[in-house]
Amino acid sequence: MSEPPAIPRGPAETVALARFLAATRAEGPGERTAIWVQGCAIRCPGCFNPHLWGSRGGEQVAPHELARRVLDAGTDGLTLLGGEPFDQAAALARVAAEVGAAGRSVMTYPGNPRSLWAGGVAAGRPAAAARPAPPDLLVAGPFQADRIDIRRPWVGSTNQEFVLLGDRFPDLLDELPVNPDRVEITVDPAGRVAVNGWADPDALDELLAGLRASHR
Repeated sequence: MSEPPAIPRGPAETVALARFLAATRAEGPGERTAIWVQGCAIRCPGCFNPHLWGSRGGEQVAPHELARRVLDAGTDGLTLLGGEPFDQAAALARVAAEVGAAGRSVMTYPGNPRSLWAGGVAAGRPAAAARPAPPDLLVAGPFQADRIDIRRPWVGSTNQEFVLLGDRFPDLLDELPVNPDRVEITVDPAGRVAVNGWADPDALDELLAGLRASHR
Protein backbone atom coordinates (compact mmCIF):
# COMPACT_ATOMS: atom_id res chain seq x y z
CA MET A 1 0.00 0.00 0.00
CA SER A 2 1.45 3.34 -1.01
CA GLU A 3 1.92 6.17 1.47
CA PRO A 4 -0.85 8.81 1.59
CA PRO A 5 0.11 12.22 0.19
CA ALA A 6 1.65 14.63 2.65
CA ILE A 7 -0.78 16.99 4.36
CA PRO A 8 0.15 20.63 5.07
CA ARG A 9 0.68 21.28 8.75
CA GLY A 10 0.90 24.69 10.33
CA PRO A 11 2.67 25.61 13.57
CA ALA A 12 1.15 24.19 16.75
CA GLU A 13 1.34 27.45 18.74
CA THR A 14 -1.98 28.98 17.62
CA VAL A 15 -5.11 28.36 15.58
CA ALA A 16 -6.22 30.98 13.05
CA LEU A 17 -9.83 31.17 14.18
CA ALA A 18 -12.29 32.76 11.75
CA ARG A 19 -15.53 32.05 13.60
CA PHE A 20 -16.59 30.39 16.85
CA LEU A 21 -20.20 29.26 17.26
CA ALA A 22 -20.86 28.06 20.79
CA ALA A 23 -23.90 25.91 20.00
CA THR A 24 -25.53 24.69 16.79
CA ARG A 25 -27.65 21.81 15.55
CA ALA A 26 -26.82 22.44 11.89
CA GLU A 27 -23.19 21.25 11.83
CA GLY A 28 -23.31 17.60 12.79
CA PRO A 29 -25.15 15.14 15.05
CA GLY A 30 -26.62 16.55 18.24
CA GLU A 31 -25.80 19.97 19.64
CA ARG A 32 -22.25 20.94 18.74
CA THR A 33 -19.74 23.74 19.02
CA ALA A 34 -18.46 24.74 15.58
CA ILE A 35 -15.11 26.29 14.70
CA TRP A 36 -14.29 27.75 11.28
CA VAL A 37 -10.57 28.24 10.68
CA GLN A 38 -8.95 30.83 8.44
CA GLY A 39 -6.97 29.60 5.44
CA CYS A 40 -7.42 26.91 2.79
CA ALA A 41 -4.96 25.53 0.25
CA ILE A 42 -7.60 23.46 -1.59
CA ARG A 43 -9.98 26.27 -2.66
CA CYS A 44 -12.83 24.32 -4.25
CA PRO A 45 -14.65 26.22 -7.02
CA GLY A 46 -18.05 27.31 -5.74
CA CYS A 47 -16.95 27.08 -2.11
CA PHE A 48 -19.45 28.38 0.48
CA ASN A 49 -16.71 30.24 2.34
CA PRO A 50 -14.24 31.75 -0.14
CA HIS A 51 -13.57 34.57 2.33
CA LEU A 52 -11.80 31.96 4.47
CA TRP A 53 -9.30 30.91 1.79
CA GLY A 54 -6.61 33.49 2.54
CA SER A 55 -4.23 33.20 5.46
CA ARG A 56 -4.80 36.81 6.52
CA GLY A 57 -7.47 37.51 9.07
CA GLY A 58 -8.87 35.49 11.92
CA GLU A 59 -8.04 35.53 15.60
CA GLN A 60 -4.87 33.77 16.71
CA VAL A 61 -5.88 31.53 19.62
CA ALA A 62 -3.76 29.09 21.63
CA PRO A 63 -5.02 25.49 21.33
CA HIS A 64 -5.58 25.11 25.08
CA GLU A 65 -7.62 28.33 25.20
CA LEU A 66 -9.70 27.24 22.21
CA ALA A 67 -10.35 23.82 23.78
CA ARG A 68 -11.44 25.56 26.98
CA ARG A 69 -13.95 27.65 25.02
CA VAL A 70 -15.35 24.50 23.44
CA LEU A 71 -15.70 22.67 26.75
CA ASP A 72 -17.22 25.72 28.45
CA ALA A 73 -19.97 25.72 25.80
CA GLY A 74 -21.24 22.45 27.27
CA THR A 75 -22.29 20.86 23.97
CA ASP A 76 -22.04 17.24 22.79
CA GLY A 77 -18.90 17.82 20.78
CA LEU A 78 -16.81 19.84 18.35
CA THR A 79 -17.09 20.29 14.59
CA LEU A 80 -14.07 21.67 12.72
CA LEU A 81 -14.76 23.52 9.46
CA GLY A 82 -13.09 26.13 7.35
CA GLY A 83 -11.19 27.05 5.49
CA GLU A 84 -9.34 23.76 5.65
CA PRO A 85 -8.83 22.33 9.15
CA PHE A 86 -6.01 20.05 8.03
CA ASP A 87 -3.93 23.04 6.94
CA GLN A 88 -3.61 23.69 10.69
CA ALA A 89 -3.36 20.05 11.71
CA ALA A 90 -0.78 20.38 14.47
CA ALA A 91 -2.62 23.05 16.45
CA LEU A 92 -6.07 21.53 15.90
CA ALA A 93 -4.80 18.10 16.95
CA ARG A 94 -4.11 19.60 20.37
CA VAL A 95 -7.60 21.15 20.52
CA ALA A 96 -9.24 17.88 19.47
CA ALA A 97 -7.20 15.85 21.96
CA GLU A 98 -8.37 17.98 24.89
CA VAL A 99 -11.98 17.94 23.72
CA GLY A 100 -11.90 14.18 23.19
CA ALA A 101 -10.25 13.58 26.56
CA ALA A 102 -13.22 15.34 28.17
CA GLY A 103 -15.59 12.84 26.57
CA ARG A 104 -16.85 15.03 23.73
CA SER A 105 -17.01 13.89 20.11
CA VAL A 106 -14.94 15.42 17.31
CA MET A 107 -16.12 15.83 13.72
CA THR A 108 -14.10 17.44 10.95
CA TYR A 109 -14.24 18.25 7.25
CA PRO A 110 -11.08 17.39 5.31
CA GLY A 111 -11.14 18.52 1.71
CA ASN A 112 -9.30 15.36 0.68
CA PRO A 113 -11.00 12.14 -0.47
CA ARG A 114 -11.90 9.19 1.74
CA SER A 115 -9.18 6.98 0.21
CA LEU A 116 -6.44 9.13 1.74
CA TRP A 117 -7.85 9.17 5.27
CA ALA A 118 -9.22 5.64 5.48
CA GLY A 119 -6.06 4.11 4.01
CA GLY A 120 -3.71 6.06 6.23
CA VAL A 121 -5.65 5.45 9.43
CA ALA A 122 -6.18 1.77 8.73
CA ALA A 123 -2.47 1.28 8.15
CA GLY A 124 -1.67 3.00 11.44
CA ARG A 125 0.91 5.21 9.80
CA PRO A 126 2.63 8.02 11.74
CA ALA A 127 1.13 10.59 9.37
CA ALA A 128 -2.34 9.51 10.42
CA ALA A 129 -1.53 9.88 14.10
CA ALA A 130 -0.54 13.52 13.58
CA ARG A 131 -3.85 14.54 12.02
CA PRO A 132 -6.40 16.60 13.95
CA ALA A 133 -8.23 14.05 16.01
CA PRO A 134 -8.47 11.07 16.34
CA PRO A 135 -11.81 12.39 15.08
CA ASP A 136 -14.91 10.30 15.56
CA LEU A 137 -16.30 11.38 12.21
CA LEU A 138 -14.89 12.76 8.97
CA VAL A 139 -16.85 14.25 6.10
CA ALA A 140 -14.20 13.61 3.48
CA GLY A 141 -13.77 15.02 0.02
CA PRO A 142 -13.73 18.38 -1.77
CA PHE A 143 -16.90 20.32 -2.45
CA GLN A 144 -18.01 19.90 -6.08
CA ALA A 145 -20.45 22.59 -7.19
CA ASP A 146 -21.87 20.44 -10.01
CA ARG A 147 -22.85 17.65 -7.59
CA ILE A 148 -25.00 19.44 -5.00
CA ASP A 149 -26.41 17.07 -2.36
CA ILE A 150 -29.98 17.85 -1.28
CA ARG A 151 -30.65 14.52 0.45
CA ARG A 152 -28.04 14.06 3.19
CA PRO A 153 -27.43 16.45 6.09
CA TRP A 154 -24.13 18.23 6.77
CA VAL A 155 -22.61 17.78 3.29
CA GLY A 156 -22.42 20.03 0.26
CA SER A 157 -21.97 17.60 -2.62
CA THR A 158 -22.72 13.96 -3.37
CA ASN A 159 -19.06 12.94 -3.66
CA GLN A 160 -18.39 13.74 0.01
CA GLU A 161 -18.32 10.68 2.26
CA PHE A 162 -18.97 10.03 5.92
CA VAL A 163 -16.06 8.14 7.47
CA LEU A 164 -16.56 6.72 10.98
CA LEU A 165 -13.27 6.28 12.83
CA GLY A 166 -14.65 5.07 16.15
CA ASP A 167 -17.78 3.72 17.82
CA ARG A 168 -19.20 7.08 18.89
CA PHE A 169 -21.94 7.12 16.20
CA PRO A 170 -22.77 3.46 15.48
CA ASP A 171 -26.14 4.18 13.81
CA LEU A 172 -25.28 7.44 12.06
CA LEU A 173 -25.01 6.08 8.52
CA ASP A 174 -28.38 4.33 8.81
CA GLU A 175 -30.01 7.48 10.20
CA LEU A 176 -28.76 9.88 7.53
CA PRO A 177 -31.86 9.53 5.28
CA VAL A 178 -34.18 10.61 8.11
CA ASN A 179 -31.90 13.22 9.68
CA PRO A 180 -33.05 16.66 8.51
CA ASP A 181 -30.68 19.20 7.06
CA ARG A 182 -30.88 22.51 8.90
CA VAL A 183 -30.09 26.15 8.37
CA GLU A 184 -29.65 28.54 11.28
CA ILE A 185 -29.80 32.33 11.10
CA THR A 186 -28.50 34.40 13.98
CA VAL A 187 -29.04 38.14 14.36
CA ASP A 188 -26.86 39.82 16.98
CA PRO A 189 -27.80 42.98 18.94
CA ALA A 190 -25.97 45.12 16.36
CA GLY A 191 -28.12 43.70 13.56
CA ARG A 192 -25.40 41.55 12.00
CA VAL A 193 -26.79 38.40 10.38
CA ALA A 194 -24.89 35.08 10.39
CA VAL A 195 -26.05 31.98 8.52
CA ASN A 196 -24.81 28.43 8.95
CA GLY A 197 -26.05 25.09 7.77
CA TRP A 198 -27.51 24.45 4.34
CA ALA A 199 -30.67 25.46 2.46
CA ASP A 200 -31.35 25.86 -1.23
CA PRO A 201 -31.48 29.52 -2.40
CA ASP A 202 -35.28 29.62 -2.73
CA ALA A 203 -35.83 28.32 0.80
CA LEU A 204 -33.24 30.71 2.19
CA ASP A 205 -34.82 33.69 0.39
CA GLU A 206 -38.22 32.74 1.82
CA LEU A 207 -36.82 32.43 5.33
CA LEU A 208 -35.02 35.78 5.15
CA ALA A 209 -38.14 37.46 3.78
CA GLY A 210 -40.07 36.11 6.74
CA LEU A 211 -37.48 37.53 9.12
CA ARG A 212 -37.73 40.97 7.50
CA ALA A 213 -41.52 40.92 7.76
CA SER A 214 -41.34 39.87 11.40
CA HIS A 215 -38.85 42.65 12.18
CA ARG A 216 -41.10 45.29 10.63
